[in-house]
Amino acid sequence: MKLNELRDNPGARYKSKRLGRGIGSGKGKTSGKGVKGQKAREGVSLNGFEGGQLPIYRRLPKRGFVNPFRKEYAPLNLGALDKAIEAGRLPAGEPIDEAKLRESGVVRTGAKLAGIRLLAHGEITRAVTITVSGASAAAVAAVQAAGGSVTLLNAPAEAAAEG
Repeated sequence: MKLNELRDNPGARYKSKRLGRGIGSGKGKTSGKGVKGQKAREGVSLNGFEGGQLPIYRRLPKRGFVNPFRKEYAPLNLGALDKAIEAGRLPAGEPIDEAKLRESGVVRTGAKLAGIRLLAHGEITRAVTITVSGASAAAVAAVQAAGGSVTLLNAPAEAAAEG
């Protein structure tokens, strides 16, 4: 076989539809568009337009509240933390802080994230000293049961008042 003998398989390429080539072609005059005006042109922006009637998205009531000051935290599960230490991505005996977690790639980084929150999904088998922005009560209990400790950067006001 030579390069000049290469061909597509039969039916692999469709012939393009020739529009506006006379009444006998079946796609003459309006080229299958059916109308004149805006709908026959490219770039039609009629989606959602209801002919001057108030659109449905403006008629329906708005519900709920979106807090513009909401803080989003990068989640860190206990199982992922244990795997990272086991794989050697994090030091086993040293204290672990948010900077080390970001460097090792255990948690995602982002400008909008307010910090890291420790969650209790999975199990931790070794004692770790970890400093994070937030942690669930179950995660703190699991780390303490393994012989470690959790320090919170953004300690809740109730806990600070009691302690």
